[in-house]
Amino acid sequence: MARAGTSDRNAETTRWRPLIRLPPSSPRRRGEGTCRGAGHQKSPLPACGERVSPRVKPEERGKPHPGSLRIDREIGPEMARAKERRGRTMNFALTEEQQMIVDTVRSFVETEIYPHENEVERTGVVPRELGQDIARKCKELGFFACNFPEEVGGAGLDHLTFTLVERELGRGSMGLTVFFGRPSGILMACNEEQRERYLLPAVRGDKFDALAMTEPDAGSDVRGMKCFARPDGDDWIVNGTKHFISHADIADFVIVFIATGEEQTPRGPKKKITCFLVDRGTPGFEIREGYNSVSHRGYKNCILTFDDCRLPSSQILGEVHKGFDIANDWLYATRLTVAATSVGRARRAFDYALSYAAERKQFGKPIGANQGVSFKLADMITEIDAADLLTLSAAWRLDHGLPSNREIASAKVFATEMLARVTDEAIQIFGGMGLMDDLPLARFWRDARVERIWDGTSEIQRHIISRDLLRPLGA
Repeated sequence: MARAGTSDRNAETTRWRPLIRLPPSSPRRRGEGTCRGAGHQKSPLPACGERVSPRVKPEERGKPHPGSLRIDREIGPEMARAKERRGRTMNFALTEEQQMIVDTVRSFVETEIYPHENEVERTGVVPRELGQDIARKCKELGFFACNFPEEVGGAGLDHLTFTLVERELGRGSMGLTVFFGRPSGILMACNEEQRERYLLPAVRGDKFDALAMTEPDAGSDVRGMKCFARPDGDDWIVNGTKHFISHADIADFVIVFIATGEEQTPRGPKKKITCFLVDRGTPGFEIREGYNSVSHRGYKNCILTFDDCRLPSSQILGEVHKGFDIANDWLYATRLTVAATSVGRARRAFDYALSYAAERKQFGKPIGANQGVSFKLADMITEIDAADLLTLSAAWRLDHGLPSNREIASAKVFATEMLARVTDEAIQIFGGMGLMDDLPLARFWRDARVERIWDGTSEIQRHIISRDLLRPLGA
């Protein structure tokens, strides 16, 4: 595949060139340039890549100013990104191993997840025995903790391949696929003692974890946390509440972010955050069932309460007051996971709509023969493919050590909003039947709603994207 700025014929050898057009040169005037006549001198010409305006004072020439096209300075964030991509070409074709993984996971979802979805949807409960059976079969396939490196017992998949796994898991009910076993990557921050107690058991599947950050008064503004820990000798006394904590009902321990201090900043006081590992059953710590959600039935959210809960300093993950440092290092993957699962779920909804459009007949012909339906299908698959490529591209950048924060945010916001549109159009194609429990489309439609909220709202993703674009320009 050719890189941007190259021709296909010379994709491997042609030097990347910025897509910037310098202003057309004016006709040569008498006396400009070299001349055989004596007494004539060269007029100063602008440096390559620099546009000189008569309004710019001579002494200011060469300095950054409005209208400058110096691509290696202030106006060059995108050019800098492009330079990073030199010599790196993304191959969109899956390797033989990746295709085998995709086929295996898809088969697993179809045979081990699909048959139980209707019952979980009806009752809102996943029997513990069923969850354990799914986890056991996942281990037998060698996929448990596939997001962890081999040196700690994981399968060692790279970001791109793991994203493909998540995309296939997105086709199934989240209440069931949670048992597929992908422990929180933040556990890689464990010290040696914590590795033995938390990381390695989680990778083996002996323990399940949950991650807790959100509070009733601290959603997008996580610095507004009120759950607080105060030092008491070598221990910390924790009081407060967390809510909307996913699958904490099956967790053996919880990774909790708690305020442990405050500092003054130009924008006002800011909480210092520390990350703790808290075992189920710790005195003063309670996990109870949360709210009933229209999305992802069977996938529970819980409320965590701390009432003078005493935690030793050995339970701190990372360093005191440095909780956001490890969060920024590891939690980006959750946004990429949401994007990938949204793509998988959208493809399943699209498959239903496509088949129905080809089979359902009205007025003597398939409804798909009408542009009112066929154009919907065209728009749906275009958006799905675009979201898929955004997501895989972000994963590829992670594997190549390239800046990826903006790309992950772009994938998350586009894929989740695409899922909402695709599921809605799928129901429209089915008409009244699309809203009946006999089909999973209504479930896909309801499940899609939460994706634009958790792991960073669409508004937060747009903030990340716009900040990445404007901050290098001083805005």
